[in-house]
Amino acid sequence: MRILPIAVLLSLAIAAPAQAHSVTDTLQPPAGNKVFNVFHATGVQIYACNGTAWSFVAPRANLVNDAGKLKVIHFAGPTWQHKDGSKAVGTLFAAPVIVSATAIPWLLLSTTTTPGPFGDNLVKTTFIQRVNTAGGVAPAAATCNAATAGTQAEVPYTADYVFWKAMH
Repeated sequence: MRILPIAVLLSLAIAAPAQAHSVTDTLQPPAGNKVFNVFHATGVQIYACNGTAWSFVAPRANLVNDAGKLKVIHFAGPTWQHKDGSKAVGTLFAAPVIVSATAIPWLLLSTTTTPGPFGDNLVKTTFIQRVNTAGGVAPAAATCNAATAGTQAEVPYTADYVFWKAMH
């Protein structure tokens, strides 16, 4: 089920061997960082209608490892919380890259982190890339009107999240 996204990541890594998981130059963390984990997300992007336009509210997703084991949850902030309680909160680091009109953009976020009560798996995170997105775009503008004002829409999406750490 995850073969295509992994194949895309591998083909990008082969195309630019010096930068594993290379997306574009604008989505590369600064030199001195390396990939330490990749998780596959399934979830929703939540949007609210104000009567004239849809606005982004928050994500909600489960992130699993290659074995399909739930490791991280993703929610407003944007925040990623590992099962051990450690957290990474992202801040947009580079301009989003729209790869498809039918998918949310690819991103590069810098992070601030906190340890959890049971471990520190995400504490070393310096950057998070969101790549290989599918779905998640806001509903059509015409569907937000006086009749739908105050409602929320949850739009399914999938993505891969690449976690980076400083090299030592």
